[in-house]
Amino acid sequence: MKQDSTRNTSYTVDCEDYVHVVKFNPFDSGDSCSLIAYGGNNYVVVGSCRFQEEDAEVEGMQYKTLRTFHHGIRVDAIAWSPETRLDAIPPQIRFCTAASDRKLRLFTSDLQDKNEFKTFDGHSDYINDLVFAPNEGQEIASVSDDHTCRVWDLEGNEKAHFVLRSPGMSVCWHPEEAFKLMVAEKNGTIRFYDLITQQAILSLECEQTPLMSADWCLKNTLKIGAVAGSDWLIWDITRSSYPQDKRPVHVDRARLFRWSRVNENLFATTGYPGKTTTQLLVHHLGHPQPILTGTAAVGSGLTWHRTLPLCAVGGDHKIFFWVTEM
Repeated sequence: MKQDSTRNTSYTVDCEDYVHVVKFNPFDSGDSCSLIAYGGNNYVVVGSCRFQEEDAEVEGMQYKTLRTFHHGIRVDAIAWSPETRLDAIPPQIRFCTAASDRKLRLFTSDLQDKNEFKTFDGHSDYINDLVFAPNEGQEIASVSDDHTCRVWDLEGNEKAHFVLRSPGMSVCWHPEEAFKLMVAEKNGTIRFYDLITQQAILSLECEQTPLMSADWCLKNTLKIGAVAGSDWLIWDITRSSYPQDKRPVHVDRARLFRWSRVNENLFATTGYPGKTTTQLLVHHLGHPQPILTGTAAVGSGLTWHRTLPLCAVGGDHKIFFWVTEM
């Protein structure tokens, strides 16, 4: 694992294939290493990472592939389960994927002999995002171009079904708000649903389209961020249903928005995967300009490390990592 200054990345990992999606495990897995999963054209790789920023004995970055899971079809989204534990005996890895055949696949492995997967059918169009219930991990929510958000149990039974007014682009479940689900729609509306009454309880408006990605801040449950058109937008949900802050950032339209998991003022956005490079911008709400600009060859996916101000983007046979300031 080398430090690569040519594209101003902090580190890179070489991969066998084009990386469509990359996801750090957002939950504590009981191990000092961080788990990362990435999806290619027909497989998912689960690996572990350790960075010099967290361990003085590591030079740069250590990366190790733990297991490659055959998937058989392009991977479009990955969600980690909080039930993933490396300190259990035997260890358990559990994650769910969305694929281009409109199915969800739930994988469970002990990294040895036990490797199971279940397929969930129900969506009638492309699935854009999915997430596990953050505390117990017994349910999965997914959103699709079919104008629905669906909540499933781990057997693939549908537990709830919300009809949307446009394609569902992002779905978020906050550990401090376990009975609410946030769903962002392409038409610029973000709604919160009460999972007990199965009713919408709050909505936010971008006033611009297309909304491509939204995220719920881990460190502050009142903060929501999104990208729509070429802008990023931030809401404080106690103040207004309209954004308090917005800024044009990506000339060619913005694609993804992700809050840092360690600082409520830090977030990253990506531009649309272009023909040659994708721009990654890291923003701090206290600074008028992005605090980091990176480029990746045809990048896709965006994910933050659980405990470091470090984010990763997938690309052509590579994962790119950037370390930023707090």
